[in-house]
Amino acid sequence: MEEKILAILEEHCEEALTYEGNSMMEDGIIDSFTVINVVGDLEDEFDIEIDAKYVVAENFRNKEAIIALVQKLLEE
Repeated sequence: MEEKILAILEEHCEEALTYEGNSMMEDGIIDSFTVINVVGDLEDEFDIEIDAKYVVAENFRNKEAIIALVQKLLEE
């Protein structure tokens, strides 16, 4: 699962894979357009629905946060 998430991130923003900070959006690594594309691909890949309430900067602060979000949604 983690490999698939990283592949999706790489497709949309290769820099996200090596980012070590705590806010990709504030640091200009990803923008809202990229987040929307990543969300769509994650939904398709894992057959989940990522509700708008989850599409916040905190859940997309780094690759670990995105992985944690997908794991949480898969467990629900």
